[in-house]
Amino acid sequence: MSSPQSSFAVRQADVTDIPRLAYHRAAMFRDMGQLASHQEETLERATASYMRDALPRGEYVAWVAEDNGTPPATIGGVGVQLRPILPRPRIGTDDLEFGPEAIVLNVYVERTWRRRGVAEALMRAVLNALAERGIRRIVLHASADGRRLYERLGFVPTHEMRLVSGELGQRRLRC
Repeated sequence: MSSPQSSFAVRQADVTDIPRLAYHRAAMFRDMGQLASHQEETLERATASYMRDALPRGEYVAWVAEDNGTPPATIGGVGVQLRPILPRPRIGTDDLEFGPEAIVLNVYVERTWRRRGVAEALMRAVLNALAERGIRRIVLHASADGRRLYERLGFVPTHEMRLVSGELGQRRLRC
C-alpha cells in the first residue's frame, strides 16, 4: 500500500505558479467566509500583481503541492512573506533577534485533497527551508481548521492584538 504523500509532491514555486497561488489565496478567504464571491477576481488580480514583484525579489517565497498526474495539477500551496524586524530580545536567552521574520500565509489545499497530509507536507517544506536560511522567527494566523496542525508543528498562541480596520479613523487619539 502506498503512503498518502506518494500521490503528491511538494516543490518550491516559481513565477509560473503565480496564477494558481493567487487563486488559492482568494479561495482560502472564501472558504473561511471572509470573501464574497464578487470580490474573488479582484483579490486574485491584486495578489498576482504583488507576487509578480515580490517573488523574484525573494520577499515572498512559496511552495506548491502537485498530484502525480500527467501533467501534474496543483492541489495546494503555501507562501512566506519575509520582512525585516527591529532587533529584539530572544525570549529565554541573552541573545538578540535580528530577523528577518517569516510570516506564513496562504496555506490552502483543494477541498478533495484535504485531510491527506498535503498541508502538513507544505508546512514541513516551509519550516525546513526557513531553518536552512537560519530564520528562527516564524509567525502565522491560524484558521480554526488549521490550528491543530500548527500546534502539532510547534506553533503556540501569542499575545498579538489587532486594531480593527476603520476604527482609527472613527476616534481621535490623544498623545
